[in-house]
Amino acid sequence: MTRAALENTPRVNLRFGSSPVHRLDRLTEHLGGKVALWAKREDVNSGLAFGGNKTRKLEYLAADAINQGCDTLVSIGGVQSNHTRQVAAVAAKLGLRAVLVQEHWVDWDEVNYEKTGNILLSRILGGDVRLDPAGFDIGFRKSWEEAIASVEERGGKPYPIPAGASDHELGGHGFAGWAFEVEDQEKELGVTFDNVIVCSVTGSTQGGMIAGFAHSDRASTVLGIDASATVEKTWEQIARIARRTATGIELGREVRDDEIVLLDRWHDGIYGIAGPRTIEAIELAARMDGMITDPVYEGKSMAAMIDLVREGYFPEGSNVLYAHLGGQPAMNGYTTAFSY
Repeated sequence: MTRAALENTPRVNLRFGSSPVHRLDRLTEHLGGKVALWAKREDVNSGLAFGGNKTRKLEYLAADAINQGCDTLVSIGGVQSNHTRQVAAVAAKLGLRAVLVQEHWVDWDEVNYEKTGNILLSRILGGDVRLDPAGFDIGFRKSWEEAIASVEERGGKPYPIPAGASDHELGGHGFAGWAFEVEDQEKELGVTFDNVIVCSVTGSTQGGMIAGFAHSDRASTVLGIDASATVEKTWEQIARIARRTATGIELGREVRDDEIVLLDRWHDGIYGIAGPRTIEAIELAARMDGMITDPVYEGKSMAAMIDLVREGYFPEGSNVLYAHLGGQPAMNGYTTAFSY
């Protein structure tokens, strides 16, 4: 029932369709040519403010918000949150308001960090941006609860969206659908992907993938790359979301612990700041295949994929799919991370 249950869940169509898959030819050859590297591009999945992985998730949450008669999407993220930028874009598309709490999750003091990149786009999109000094945590936040209450006080009807659209009953549905989409694209391409590489912080991207791929017993091939530096808490949230999503899409069994793989060598010790290995990976992916990744999420999962290939983690002849989740607009807030 998994696909049918997902198809019967209300969804607002916010994307162009299936996100594209393409081979990373030069990076594959640069790393020895024994493992074929591919990318699935959530960064070009939509016409809404540069897209990204949260747009796919928000299709289900936005439908729920409309069905409940809500007029304001209320969400939270860091100052350079890709998620809150996508919430602002979805709200604009659907004629809703957006209240966005932007906490200081990253200890980064670059000039104009609070004025450029994602936060600039959120303001251009009409989001009610509220800066808050609180630090990083993937849990529910007091500042977010206060923002929800403020909408109610003015007579509005808020729709609460947690960080990353993740710890929500519908948070994993979008990427359960992504897993089914990959299986359809494998048939079209005549390729089977032996592993998926995905960055994980708030957990619903990987959690949804796990629930979706579990129907064909390949959930453990999803390799989550932690970028939170709160690894145990992140694993627990991925597990909770995967299991809740599996129930929601009527998988018919429990997701096992061994199907939840989270690797913790590439988070650089802190959320939101890139170390030398991440910067090198960003540059290599760009110079090999013209694909831009970011310092917070995608650069770290790219560094992981590169290292795992070099270390011989994947058997010769493997096809590895890199899940590009978007994030490039944040680059303008991290210019001093690069030494040019």
